[in-house]
Amino acid sequence: MASPRSVTALLTDWSRGDSAALDQLLPLVYAELRRIAARQLRGERANHTLQPTALVHEVYMRLVDQREVDWQGRAHFLGVVARVMRRILVDHARRHGARKRGDGVQCVPIDDLTDIAAAPDVPVLALDLALARLESIDPGLARIVELRAFGGLTIDEAAHVLRVSPSTAKREWRTAKAWLNQQLSLGPQA
Repeated sequence: MASPRSVTALLTDWSRGDSAALDQLLPLVYAELRRIAARQLRGERANHTLQPTALVHEVYMRLVDQREVDWQGRAHFLGVVARVMRRILVDHARRHGARKRGDGVQCVPIDDLTDIAAAPDVPVLALDLALARLESIDPGLARIVELRAFGGLTIDEAAHVLRVSPSTAKREWRTAKAWLNQQLSLGPQA
């Protein structure tokens, strides 16, 4: 990815209405967005209908109209991308699940979450439900999971987006993982 300074400058220009800035920004962040998308779809069945390139393009289509965002830099941008990717993946899983109940359940790889349900991948709908429950208890913990699991942000990047210290982000990440492990091991809940 390009230097954070150039990305931040282009994000600032874009938020001020300069559509040419978006055209310059996309090539700078495309490889990273594609890497994040590929990571999200890594555990999918071979004939999965959503491919990394399509996911990145869908994110782009949803972001292109975001004119009133006060972009704080690369990490903030990736945080927004994480939220958009989460919504796209959840919507896709719901549509697919409505057509084929239980066939090819979409999973989200979660780095360092090896304790969750004794598997590295968690079904996206189960994770989304657990995150919604966590968000009602502690929005900050849910947000760090979203940033890390859906956005691929490092602890330092997530700390920057959340405006907390890296040590606080690490502690919240550990807490969130433990909570999710416990919730997901219980199975589906209402």
